[in-house]
Amino acid sequence: MVDEDEAGSPRRAFGRRRRANVPAGRPGRARRYEVSVTPEEDVQLQARAAVRDVTVPRLLFESAMASGVEIAAERKQAIVMLFKLQRQMATVANNVNQLARYANTDGRFPAEAVAVVAEYRKLAKQIEASMAVVNGR
Repeated sequence: MVDEDEAGSPRRAFGRRRRANVPAGRPGRARRYEVSVTPEEDVQLQARAAVRDVTVPRLLFESAMASGVEIAAERKQAIVMLFKLQRQMATVANNVNQLARYANTDGRFPAEAVAVVAEYRKLAKQIEASMAVVNGR
């Protein structure tokens, strides 16, 4: 459905299809990026753009600029971090076992256990943050 604005120019009923103009123009020259895709990827991009009623360049731009965009490199870094944290957690678990053994034989909980529990909590938070990245949250 196309309406007319006060000046008599046609306009879309649900807003513009292109981005709004920037007051006083864009500073400097606009940058242009090229993306090469396979024919199969092109078909997928065209289909996704058609479903959203946008052009492929608009789809790519909006997708890239959306918050929470996950890229493969970030996911790989998070997985590497998880393996590192797993090794550290195993070390902490070993320390907890030693402290528990000591507490069971001596009948009292050692003071060093407080630091081990703090280290465990710190690692648990790091693992939770890394899992959020891996799961795309």
